[in-house]
Amino acid sequence: MTPKASMVHGPKANPEASATEPAPAQAKDLPSVDRLLRAPALSALLDELGAQFVTRQARALLDALRRRALAGELAPSELDELPERLARQCREALAPRMRRVVNLTGTVIHTNLGRALLADAALQQLLHCMASPNNLEYDLDSGGRGDRDSLVESLLCELTGAEAATVVNNNAAAVLLVIAALGRGREVIVSRGELVEIGGAFRMPDVMASAGAELVEVGTTNRTHARDYEGAITERTAMLMKVHTSNYAVQGFTAAVDEATLAPIAHARGLPLVSDLGSGALVDLSQWGLPKEPLPQEMLAAGCDVVTFSGDKLLGGPQAGLIVGKKAFIDRIRKFPMKRALRMSKLPLAALEATLRLYLRPDRLTRELPTLRLLTRPVDEIRAQAQDLAPRLAQALAPRYRVEVADMLGQIGSGSLPVERLPSAGLAIAPLTAKGVGRALESLSDALRGLPLPVIGRVAEDRLWLDLRCLSAQEQQALQEQLPRLRAALGLAAPEITE
Repeated sequence: MTPKASMVHGPKANPEASATEPAPAQAKDLPSVDRLLRAPALSALLDELGAQFVTRQARALLDALRRRALAGELAPSELDELPERLARQCREALAPRMRRVVNLTGTVIHTNLGRALLADAALQQLLHCMASPNNLEYDLDSGGRGDRDSLVESLLCELTGAEAATVVNNNAAAVLLVIAALGRGREVIVSRGELVEIGGAFRMPDVMASAGAELVEVGTTNRTHARDYEGAITERTAMLMKVHTSNYAVQGFTAAVDEATLAPIAHARGLPLVSDLGSGALVDLSQWGLPKEPLPQEMLAAGCDVVTFSGDKLLGGPQAGLIVGKKAFIDRIRKFPMKRALRMSKLPLAALEATLRLYLRPDRLTRELPTLRLLTRPVDEIRAQAQDLAPRLAQALAPRYRVEVADMLGQIGSGSLPVERLPSAGLAIAPLTAKGVGRALESLSDALRGLPLPVIGRVAEDRLWLDLRCLSAQEQQALQEQLPRLRAALGLAAPEITE
């Protein structure tokens, strides 16, 4: 008895095959590309996606099946429903690789999850300006060539008190450019306790070397004094530099020299003082009960000549490296050849301008800036959301897991205030059986990430923790609608999920 025929050409029976295990399909059993594409079920797909794309996918599919057939690994059943398989492959090929996810990790500004969320004003600015020509480098007043920095420079100067400003594509680039423009071929003095390593193993000494400057370390890991800087200055010194240690903290027997103390030392020798703030908040977070971060305007007021900071961390905008300070130094930085290679493109520049404009109305920031809205979200509101979601999730995971409402401690993230914790609330999920806890939690994490709208939590202390600080009402609704899929992914029988 021959196996079930495919929709175009079924495999012939193999007399040596057992009755329960059909012989592998052969390469000749596969249809040609043209014959596969003539299947009636593919007519609508060809019209929707185009013949060239679908043909290319069909050829790739048949080539892969042919290789398996030649290796004796292709089951006859795989020849059934080839049009449906091709359609699925086409959809997967066109599916975006960058996708929305639900961030329930407890880290608000999560580097791996895209850092700061853009405000609605920034999104609208992107849609408005990117769908048509814009004045990226065109001066509407004179009708001549413009400078893209001018789109945000006046805003940055107003918000920070700087004389001038320029922007590049991220803060690592900002630090690299400043050092190259002001210190190339000369010495740059930095405290040994501030030689930080940021994400991706980028280290300040490596950035210094890439910029062509010679690093001069002063002080020790835990203690640096003003005399250390003074004793290190030579004729080859180009500048003094402060680096805000935003992604770690040294505690105990420590000493550091602040910018107000260091500025006179630098200026007495005719040297600029540069400060890299990293996360770079533009408003005092302590007014909302959050830990205080140093502000660019405070560093400039303390005597710094150049300050660099990020756009997509506490500022709450797109990825950007912002450089503010004295006009003479900003002009040198702006004219340095490396600037063009590091400049911002029109998309993040439009989003940055819209984000900075929100800071002109600081009393509305907690409503209009997503990052600040999430950081200041009341714990009682988060706990109430957890209590609402808990029974729904518990029903979806029964009888394998237990779901409990729990108080949690999150963090700001992206290197900002690393030792500070944000009181929060959420759901703690634990397997009901003590055996195989690790595998059970891994299975649950995999199933949550595999949802159409992936959900990302964190595993610790034999539990999966879902911190709900960043969960919007729309995301909660989407999560609830996905609970039947979650249950199916875990191989659990599917009860009715109550709304």
